[in-house]
Amino acid sequence: MTTMPGAPAASPPGDLRQTAVERLRKRRELQTHLLAFTLVNLFLITIWFLTTPGGFFWPMFPLFGWGIGIAFHAWDVLIGAEPSEGAIRAEMDRLDRH
Repeated sequence: MTTMPGAPAASPPGDLRQTAVERLRKRRELQTHLLAFTLVNLFLITIWFLTTPGGFFWPMFPLFGWGIGIAFHAWDVLIGAEPSEGAIRAEMDRLDRH
């Protein structure tokens, strides 16, 4: 069986399983991160509402800062693609020269 140039080689079943497990683990970690974000920030907003309703909305600072972290985490899990076989080979060649 041959592969086209630039196409990734067929992965052994063990490698495919390991990749699937890693992706599922990353998604579970993102879900846990989103749950913690939601619960903690709801708690902070409740404290704000009970102490100074209508006053300065200080929970915006943790919401914004942590929201940036959530966005990067989601990017990594949902959009972050694996490097192509060509990019991997080019990096291996570059490392081999040094």
